[in-house]
Amino acid sequence: MKPLVFHPHASAEYAEAVQFYAAVRFELGGVFFDEIERLLQMICRQPELFSTFTPPAKRALARKFPYSVIYLDQPNHVWVVAIMHA
Repeated sequence: MKPLVFHPHASAEYAEAVQFYAAVRFELGGVFFDEIERLLQMICRQPELFSTFTPPAKRALARKFPYSVIYLDQPNHVWVVAIMHA
């Protein structure tokens, strides 16, 4: 399993999205967080599993929310470049 490295903008996008959903309904922020964390774990385990977005970036789609994780599969880590609203 590869470690994750977040681009600072991706980290900020993630935090803002969690805050947005928590403001809508407190529990929803936790559900969103859990969904993205599940997706990040899948990416770390099998980064090749997901489809190419804009080469060389790949995109993993969340199931429960209109969000994607955009990442680059690097030799020693997975570089998360965006937590993007779809």
